[in-house]
Amino acid sequence: MKKSILTYLIAFTVTSTFFAQGYEIKVNFKGAKDTLYYLVKYTFDQQYIADTAKHVKNGVGVFKGKTPLDKGVYTLVSQEKGIYFDFFVNENQKFTIGSDMKDMVNNLKSTGNSENENFFAYVKYLSNKNREVETLKEKTKGKSKADSAKFMNDNLKTLNDEVKKFESDFMTKNKGTYLFDVLNLKTEKEAKDIPKASNGRPDSVYQYYYYKNHFWDGVDFKDERIIRTPFFDDRVKKYFDNVIVANPDTVISEIDKLLKKCNEGNLVYNLLIGHLTYKYEQSKIMGFDKVFCHIAGNYIVNGKAKAVYSEETVEKIKERYLIMKDLLLGAKVSELYMIDTTHAKEVLKMGFDTAKTSKAVTDLYYKNLEKLTPMFRSLYQVKAKYTVLIFWASDCGHCKTEIPKLHEKLKELNGKIDHKVYAVQTKDDVNEWKKFIRDNKLSDFIHVFDPIHLNDLKTKFDIYSTPVIYILDKDKNIVAKRLSAEQVNDMLNLLEDIEKEKAKKK
Repeated sequence: MKKSILTYLIAFTVTSTFFAQGYEIKVNFKGAKDTLYYLVKYTFDQQYIADTAKHVKNGVGVFKGKTPLDKGVYTLVSQEKGIYFDFFVNENQKFTIGSDMKDMVNNLKSTGNSENENFFAYVKYLSNKNREVETLKEKTKGKSKADSAKFMNDNLKTLNDEVKKFESDFMTKNKGTYLFDVLNLKTEKEAKDIPKASNGRPDSVYQYYYYKNHFWDGVDFKDERIIRTPFFDDRVKKYFDNVIVANPDTVISEIDKLLKKCNEGNLVYNLLIGHLTYKYEQSKIMGFDKVFCHIAGNYIVNGKAKAVYSEETVEKIKERYLIMKDLLLGAKVSELYMIDTTHAKEVLKMGFDTAKTSKAVTDLYYKNLEKLTPMFRSLYQVKAKYTVLIFWASDCGHCKTEIPKLHEKLKELNGKIDHKVYAVQTKDDVNEWKKFIRDNKLSDFIHVFDPIHLNDLKTKFDIYSTPVIYILDKDKNIVAKRLSAEQVNDMLNLLEDIEKEKAKKK
């Protein structure tokens, strides 16, 4: 279902204290065909059918139940086209809504519910103003383009001023009501009396900070009804996607501020945790896994979000968190003890390729430790300003494209940026691996693998698919990660530019 100004209010899940009352909402639409009526409620950005009126006759249908509906804004939807609008279900859950299909909006009325009467008056006013705009457009026919533009601009300014005054007066009149709270969620808080910047224009920095600082004015995060509107989810998404600075630390700070406005464990608190956890765990922007780790570590694994996830899901989130928290930007990576192509077959001949159990591998390791020790080509032995750490597999189709491409691209940086490539083959097929290296002339890389299974790559480096590319600094701290082959050169150049800028400021 599409949201619009007229159909922009909805509902959700809240507990009522009036269990004995139940609800009874009679709907009467003169001239409507016999059909089904649906009562739709929303939870944040989801939609659910709360009830169905099946026996509609001559436009009359009834929604009725023994248990009160969750308080909020609902949408009435008809199976027949033409009936689709919003209304309030609050303390009073026994009332009538009616209209005439000849002009549904202007004939909307509610008996026994003053909140809906006030809301319908608001909808009627805006709908009629929209009609005035259409009438103005008709009047431009036959005018020149310049005359049409002037005519519309002059008249639209008048209409906009009228609408702004109406909305301001309406909000003042309804302050302290749930109707006010709902409409406040869609009201933009923009600065007035904006000071001038040094260039003589309105100060955009002042405007931004005013807008950001007043974005949540009047929003009560302790009132669970706010999630039962179409506006709250849009507002949350807009704030995190478009208003605040796209920086992990800023996002973390803003999340903490919002959650402090909630009652811990209430529906708004739980919903925000669920939404933001998913959003930042799925984020493709490098560095934003830090946000996921913050939410997981501070709200989920410590038991502050018991109502959000099942114990099984919490365990999965915890498992993911424990892997990711050690792989954030700036973290020092774990050492890797690997075997390169030179000693590959020699090591396999020790029996590691046929060992069937962890104990068998461990026994072989200690039995051959003296021989193995000088063969190890560890990650920390790589001395370079930057280490490009790659995890790939010679039987991976995507790797077969990306690795040779990366090899060619990195040649452009030889002699310009000090870097080395530590390429970890994640499979044990030595023949195919070495053949691929030879065929593609990948001689500039340090090629290693782990026939001993000494390194837990999945846990240490979050390897669940290949290729995976990290860039490490000289101390083996992560400075970039999960890059494509095309991005590596650009990132190395960017890191160099950042370092040069820092040096200039010293």
